[in-house]
Amino acid sequence: MTLQDLLRADQLGIRLEVMNGLSIWEAMPLYGHQKHVERIAGSVRPTADVVDCQCVHAIDVYVQFRDGLKRPDVSIFCREPTEAEAAQALTLIPEAVVEVVSKGYEAKDLQFAPNFYLSQGVKDVLVFDPATLLVLHATADRTERLVSPVTRRLGCGCEVTV
Repeated sequence: MTLQDLLRADQLGIRLEVMNGLSIWEAMPLYGHQKHVERIAGSVRPTADVVDCQCVHAIDVYVQFRDGLKRPDVSIFCREPTEAEAAQALTLIPEAVVEVVSKGYEAKDLQFAPNFYLSQGVKDVLVFDPATLLVLHATADRTERLVSPVTRRLGCGCEVTV
């Protein structure tokens, strides 16, 4: 599947993600979902002592992982993608991702996505469920269940409020 195919799917109001060979078609997010995404993305910032990370965020962009293709609601990188990288699905692996749970896709966002992202090299995975205010923060060594609003320091030195 090419990036052009994916962009055509966007025009139809659907999006495709692939995790470990499993294709998942999903309706495009609704207004309320996007407002949560914008609020969270706007909160991404470097901590006072961060040295090597610019805490760059991207909203809803395709990232090509080793074992799949995903569109995290918020991807956090330590540097801006180059022009060449930005002209296609990103292959730059995010330091962290944030997913906002969509109604009807709870299992994908809460059960499957965190393990997938961690297996692909993402260091911090945050999942926010607006219906319950649950914030799941998963890393390679732990998973914490928190209640929104909460500010988390990420392994890369950035902070985000969910």
